[in-house]
Amino acid sequence: MTDTDAPTTLEPSKSRMWGVLAVVTGALFLEGIDIAMLNVAVPSIAADIGLATGSAHWVVSAYVLAYAGFMILGGRVADQLGRRTVFLIALTVFIAFSVLGGLAQDSSTLIVVRFITGATAGFMTPAGFSLLTTTFHEGALRNKALAVYGAIGASGFLLGVVAGGLLTSLGWRWVFFAPALLGLIFLASGFKFIPRVDAAAPDSSVTNQPNTGFDLVGGVTLTAAMVSLVYGIVTVGADLGSSMGIAAFVAAAVLFGAFVAIERRSDDPLIPTRVLTEGLLPWMSAIGMLFIGAFFAWQFLLTLYLQDYLGWSPLHTGLAFAAMGVELVIAPFLTPRLVERFGNIAVTVAGLVAVALGFVLTLRLDEFSGLFDLLPSLVLLGVAFAFIYGPLTAASVEGVDESRHGVAGGIVYTGFQFGAALGVSVVTIVLVGGEHGGIPDLVDYQRALIVPAAAAGLALVVGVVTALRHRAITAREAR
Repeated sequence: MTDTDAPTTLEPSKSRMWGVLAVVTGALFLEGIDIAMLNVAVPSIAADIGLATGSAHWVVSAYVLAYAGFMILGGRVADQLGRRTVFLIALTVFIAFSVLGGLAQDSSTLIVVRFITGATAGFMTPAGFSLLTTTFHEGALRNKALAVYGAIGASGFLLGVVAGGLLTSLGWRWVFFAPALLGLIFLASGFKFIPRVDAAAPDSSVTNQPNTGFDLVGGVTLTAAMVSLVYGIVTVGADLGSSMGIAAFVAAAVLFGAFVAIERRSDDPLIPTRVLTEGLLPWMSAIGMLFIGAFFAWQFLLTLYLQDYLGWSPLHTGLAFAAMGVELVIAPFLTPRLVERFGNIAVTVAGLVAVALGFVLTLRLDEFSGLFDLLPSLVLLGVAFAFIYGPLTAASVEGVDESRHGVAGGIVYTGFQFGAALGVSVVTIVLVGGEHGGIPDLVDYQRALIVPAAAAGLALVVGVVTALRHRAITAREAR
């Protein structure tokens, strides 16, 4: 019997509501620090287990590709089998494979472990997100909860870099063991605070619509298609005439076509058609993909630049990124007030202006750059995360039926993770494409920094168009 089998109309107590917020936000923070710490540790990992610069990104990409590929399936499974059950099982597996990652002795094992860890995160995140949105009903309280959720989740990306620098100084394996230890705390808290009965999940006894299953074949096909696409981009970027790269593109096209065919014939498709036409979901997902893709590309590139080119230590690198911690001050206190006055979309657009400006400023970096040259960009990135992460996720479920919040969250976070994998892959191609003697020089880094700046600029354009479109629709409905 799943945690959605028994109907209920009881509202959770306030203490339990905030307990749910603490647990799911903690899990999102866990995922953020996991990938951010790994970004800082990549040079040390590559040196220890023998990965070339052009291949090191797979330690990151394997995780985020699986994360993206299974996110929508994870949201669908959570909606049908119960958000509590899916969340806690996924968190348990996440912890176990984090430990295995720390024990890995070769690059192949590590990449496989990272792929599986990413897949479990793909189930955990949408389950946690829908637990939150269905615990806090639409309105000011949900906006406040989502602001906290976004702030702490984003802080995982930001503070994880600092923690990664500290832990890598002790040994890169600690960037795997530390999340496992932290995950055990959230797991125990989850069993205590998350109600056993998921009142907001669809209930066959109430809706008379039985759980018909979920599209596992579609989920695997979508994941394989995205992996093939990114592999093709990386391979062809390194060698335009690569037969493997061309074959990967063909495979991706075939797999995407198969996914569309599977969805059309499925009685219970992975992505219900109505979800893609409800509210702001498609637009916010596109913005999220571009924003996170730009950020991951920039962070990955800047880490290599600071450590491999300027000779900074992992600790020095991590401490430099601490300037982005301004997000922790802004997001919980200022962001909710701005959202209440101007709305989620307007605040998101303001964040996109900050991130585009921050990335443009890094185009001036050279061999003499120091912390003070980086500081304006780092602070702007902290402001951007404070203004984007929470408001964007809140806006994405506006107008979406609560019974579909799991799959809606899956779509949003799929965009995040696929953007991350694509951003890191593209920036790697641009970086190593002009290598001299196997080591990127200043010109290579300066050229590669154009990638995140361009992606952030495009995200800003989409954000402005979305804001204008939403304003026009709102005005029309008000007449």
